[in-house]
Amino acid sequence: MSTFQDRERAFENKYAHDQEMVFRAVARRNKKLGLWAAGLLGKTAEDADNYAMEVIRADFEEAGHEDVVRKLLVDLGAHADEALIRAKMTEFLTEAKSELSEG
Repeated sequence: MSTFQDRERAFENKYAHDQEMVFRAVARRNKKLGLWAAGLLGKTAEDADNYAMEVIRADFEEAGHEDVVRKLLVDLGAHADEALIRAKMTEFLTEAKSELSEG
């Protein structure tokens, strides 16, 4: 195989790895977000885990994260506004990326 083909394959492998890490970080962020929201709603441990899974599933409705924001705005009502939800999304994504890079 030529050097060019080796480099091309290496770039493709890195891109695939990077995309997988983004997916894992977003899923982890959504779980953290769901657990946070469940706490605001007063859910207990098992109910909180189930709610976190609902938040993760909500992210598959459309591209981007607006589907998650909409779900949380509806579910949380007066417990949190859009600015707080978006701030928590940013905070939890940073945490998730850090956790994945450590592991």
